[in-house]
Amino acid sequence: MDLFCLPTLELAKKLLGMELIHQDDNDGLVSGYIVETEAYLGPEDRAAHSYGNRRTPRTEVMFHEAGTIYTYFIYGMHVCFNIVSGPFNKPEAVLIRAIQPVKGIKNMRERRVNIKNDIQLTNGPGKLSKSMNFTLSDNGKKLNESKIRIEEGFKVKEGEIAAGPRIGIQYAEEAVHYPYRFWIKNNPYVSR
Repeated sequence: MDLFCLPTLELAKKLLGMELIHQDDNDGLVSGYIVETEAYLGPEDRAAHSYGNRRTPRTEVMFHEAGTIYTYFIYGMHVCFNIVSGPFNKPEAVLIRAIQPVKGIKNMRERRVNIKNDIQLTNGPGKLSKSMNFTLSDNGKKLNESKIRIEEGFKVKEGEIAAGPRIGIQYAEEAVHYPYRFWIKNNPYVSR
């Protein structure tokens, strides 16, 4: 899809407001509007898993074509959902950090027990993966060719988008300060 071939920073903003959908065979459809993303610019970006063209079993998917799903574990317990972007063999990706639930909210609540309110369903990358039932088995699948797809949601104007440093990358030296995190201003589902 042409959308995923956009330059990674542009794609990270363009995804805001789009609907991320997972049609699960067991539990039905769940979806949400993307409200927060982070861009990772591959070999030159110290925060990217593929920094320095690092090619490992985990990062291999990042070298695939744009629109490939890249999932991985953080802290040994949470799955993060990313979309490979940029040209083939240039390992860049966009992390989906938060969504605003749209469909299948009852199923999301069943997957995220012991939460105080619905905002906590999807206001962070591990939370949204749990709510959407994304797993490591989704790694390497193609968006829109699998049960996971992205469709038009609502339009987000440039003035409604905020940008700032990415979260949880203290190790990344100068890349800590890059304003590669994008979110919809005043949306309650943006991570804290």
